[in-house]
Parts: sequence; C-alpha cells; structure tokens
Amino acid sequence: MIKFYKSEELKIKEIETFESRCWVELINPTDDEVEDVCSFSAIPEEMIKAALDEEESARVEVDEDATMYIVDSPIMMDAEEGDTYTTIPVAIIYNSKCIVTVSLQPNAVLSGFHSNRTRVSVLKPIDFILNFLLENAKRFSYLLKQIDKKSLRLQAELHKSMRNQELIELLGLQDALVYFSTSLSANTSVYGRLSRLESVQSNETYKDLYDDVLIETKQAVEMCSIYRDILKTTMDAFSSVISNNVNNVVKRLTIITILVAIPTLIAGLLGMNVKLPFGMNSETGSSIEFWIVLGVCVLLTVFCSVLLVRMTDKVRIRTPKQVKNKRRRE
Repeated sequence: MIKFYKSEELKIKEIETFESRCWVELINPTDDEVEDVCSFSAIPEEMIKAALDEEESARVEVDEDATMYIVDSPIMMDAEEGDTYTTIPVAIIYNSKCIVTVSLQPNAVLSGFHSNRTRVSVLKPIDFILNFLLENAKRFSYLLKQIDKKSLRLQAELHKSMRNQELIELLGLQDALVYFSTSLSANTSVYGRLSRLESVQSNETYKDLYDDVLIETKQAVEMCSIYRDILKTTMDAFSSVISNNVNNVVKRLTIITILVAIPTLIAGLLGMNVKLPFGMNSETGSSIEFWIVLGVCVLLTVFCSVLLVRMTDKVRIRTPKQVKNKRRRE
C-alpha cells in the first residue's frame, strides 16, 4: 500500500500523487510500488526493501543523497490466544525530494502523524525523525504498561485455577519483554549517530527533542527491566507451585497404593495352598476366623495410614506463619 502526504498550514494532508518534498508512506509494498517510488524519489531500491525484512537490525545508512534510519517499533497483534506483542523494523528515508517511510504493518506512531494527533512537519526531515523516535519510545512505554496489566490479570486467574492457557499467555508476555528489551537497546545505537548531526547540535528545539527521546527511552528500558524481573519471579513461583501440587498428588497416590497393598497381600497369602491358622483349612471351620483375619487387615491398614500421614507431615513445607501458629498451639 502506498500513500502520499504533504504539510499544509501546520497540518498533514493526504494527496493523490507524488509531489516535491512530500511524505510517501509504504506499508508492505509490492515490487511494482517499490519500483515506482524509486523512480520518482531517486532512493535506492535496497534502502526501501531493507525494512521489509523482519529481522533487520536498527542502524543508520547513507547512500549518495539519501539517508536511512531503521528503528524497531512495538506493535500489538490480535491472535486467537489473545493479544500478542512484538517489534518490527520501520525505515525512515529522506533526501532532497521527499521522506519515505517503510514498514511491514501499519504503525501507530505514523498513523498519529497523518491524523494530526502529533504535530510534525514533512518539510523538515530531522524534525520528522526526532518526533517519530519520541513517539515511538512513548509507544514502548504504553505497551509495557498494557503487558503489566495483562500479567496481573493472568496471575489473578491463576490463583483461582491453574490452567495451561494462562501459563502459555504469561510465557508469551515474557517473550514480548525480551523483544522489547532487545529493540530498545538496538534503537539506542541509532541515537548516537543522530546526536552528532550538525542540525541537531545547532538547533535548540532539536536538542530538546533529542533529550526528550533519551529520557523516554531510558524510562522504557527501566520499565522493561523491572517487568521482566517481576514476570520471571512470578513464573518461577508458579513453577514451584505446580511442582508442589504434583508432589502432593504423587504422595497421596503412593499412600493409597501402600494401604491397598496390605489387604491384597494378606488375601493373597490366605488364598495359597498352605496350612493356615485358626483351623480355616478344615471344612468345619467357623466364619469367625474370617472376621479375625479381616480385623487384622483393618488394624494393619489403619496403623500404616497413621504412620504414613505422620511421616509425610514431618517433611511438609510450612510457611513461617504456619510454623508460628504451630508453636503457639504447642
């Protein structure tokens, strides 16, 4: 998709065709669209196609009259299992003729530009880039807050019932934070090249914008680091809870198996062709012997159950509050 915009009266308006010093927005363009833009903008085709690679790293490239800035931008996508978060490269290329932006998917920051939610001038490429970097850093912070809210909601649901769906979504959020952290670090490498431009150093407005970009990016990096640590600790805690639940189930099954084995063992011995006590082998034996053996089985089962419960209770992990309450009762 290709669209053209131009600054008029401090606002950005969409135009039908290419004009000098306009903004060309390319979203997942076709080969024909790329060729058309190359023909009327004189920007190398390699630059335009650079941002169409999802694995393209953030960098600055200069080729003759054209300069390209590639940065990672966060996006939120709808999926069957819920909202997913990731980053994609966005290229901003400019020369004396126009500004060209290239991305694989619609970008929320650029949408704010041509809808005039953010004031920016197409006639000033450096102003355009600095404003994009600032709004892009704010977008990172906004989505990080959304990730934190979703994480808290999933944790609340997991406290009610441990299900695989919530755990999978938490793992997805953990992956998203890794992508965000890597992208923010990569974007920082682009800022250094931008700060050395003479137009930035000599213009107070640009210097203030650049300082705001650094502040917003630093804040996003700190938020990402904090949320990553919290989510990692949460996942470790839930992993311990799951392991503890599995151990409890195995413990109960083991106790039941042992208790069932006691009468089974005695019944198996009595069923063998051997001489048994209480005259049970004789045809005149009374049924009282059966009840005696049954009582022995019950007593042994009860004794073993009490013994096993006491043994497992000794190795049970207690919280400090439970230990304190037990000492108080004693």
